Amino acid sequence: MLFSEEKYRFMYAALQEAEKAFEDDEVPVGAVIVHKNRIIGRGYNQIEKLKDATAHAEMIAITAASNNLGNWRLNQCQMYVTLEPCIMCAGALLSSRISELYFATNDMKFGACGSIYNLVEDSKTNHKLKVYTGILGKESEDLLKSFFHRKRLVKKKENQDIKS
Repeated sequence: MLFSEEKYRFMYAALQEAEKAFEDDEVPVGAVIVHKNRIIGRGYNQIEKLKDATAHAEMIAITAASNNLGNWRLNQCQMYVTLEPCIMCAGALLSSRISELYFATNDMKFGACGSIYNLVEDSKTNHKLKVYTGILGKESEDLLKSFFHRKRLVKKKENQDIKS
C-alpha cells in the first residue's frame, strides 16, 4: 500500500524518536501523535531510564498529546509508531480514542494490533480505530535488529569475561 508523503514524514519523526531510545540503550521504539497535520505528542521507550514498565513510547506520546490539547480524548488524532503496540498500549489507544494507528512493523511476540491479538479492531469494544502498517517497516526492523544484535554481543562478552 502506498501512503502520502506526509504519512512518511510523520513515521520518520517516530523513527527519529526510536533512534533516541537506541542511543539511550532502550528498545528502539518511537511514537508521535498528530492532530490536524501537526505533531502534538512525542515519545520513545524509557523503561530502563525511568524504571517504569509503563514508560512505552506510545504511553509517553499519549500523555504529551493529552497535555498539549488539554483533553484526554484524542479522537481527532493519529498515532505513528515504529513497532506494533502491545496489549497495554493498545488499551491506551482505545481509552484515549485515537482515530487512526500507523505502525511500521509487526511485533510477533507482544503485538496487539493484528499480529497476535487485535484489540483495536475488536467488535466487543466501544471504540475502534483504523490500522495501517508498513510505513518505513524495513528501517524500523533494521533498528530493532541492530539493537538486539548489540545486546547479544555485550552479553556474550560478559559471559566470556566471567569464564576468564
